[in-house]
Amino acid sequence: MPKNSSNKVQRQRRHMRLRRKISGTAECPRLSVCFTANNIYAQLIDDDKGATLAFSSSLEKAFKEANAKVNVAGAQLIGKMIGDKGVQAGITNVVFDRGGFQYHGRVKALAEAARESGLKF
Repeated sequence: MPKNSSNKVQRQRRHMRLRRKISGTAECPRLSVCFTANNIYAQLIDDDKGATLAFSSSLEKAFKEANAKVNVAGAQLIGKMIGDKGVQAGITNVVFDRGGFQYHGRVKALAEAARESGLKF
């Protein structure tokens, strides 16, 4: 068995392959998503400055008050939250960084909810 065959290493390789191609700017930041077993994180990043413009996660009070879980429904809620925060910050165009995850399930739900709330990518 190859030395670097774990799922985590494979996902990191896919993510690095994606990151070579996409980058966020102040006009068009990168919407980065990360899913762990217990949490969902999404942030709008300006890679030129190395700054996070907006952030949303399952650790926020609004997520916990909604009694949401870390599943497709929870990903939709996070997508709506990050979309609303982006629109409030004056951001409409973004580049989607799926973080090496496949575009289905929670990733797809988060992306579609962010699109519905006003982000274009």
